[in-house]
Amino acid sequence: MPRWECDIEGDERQFDRVEELIIHQSVEHDRIECKVCGAVVPDGYFAIKHAFDEHSRAEYVRAYDASAAEVRRREQIKESVEAAANMSEVIDRLEGGEA
Repeated sequence: MPRWECDIEGDERQFDRVEELIIHQSVEHDRIECKVCGAVVPDGYFAIKHAFDEHSRAEYVRAYDASAAEVRRREQIKESVEAAANMSEVIDRLEGGEA
């Protein structure tokens, strides 16, 4: 049973493997601009990773008018993905055009 749902702009597509989800988000959805620094990144996991690796919680809250619950939810998503994903596979597939 699939357990990884895209959930970008109502996209309810589900995936058995988190790697497939990350590739889907990177290839099938538009890139977005970070409201903190202006960097353009793929939406979904990579946007969350950028926000929490590059910026403080306070910067994120101010830029996105996010609640503590929204911040916690995104932190949990990041942790879950990173615990399950083979990021080397994801990067290799995205860089090699095998997405």
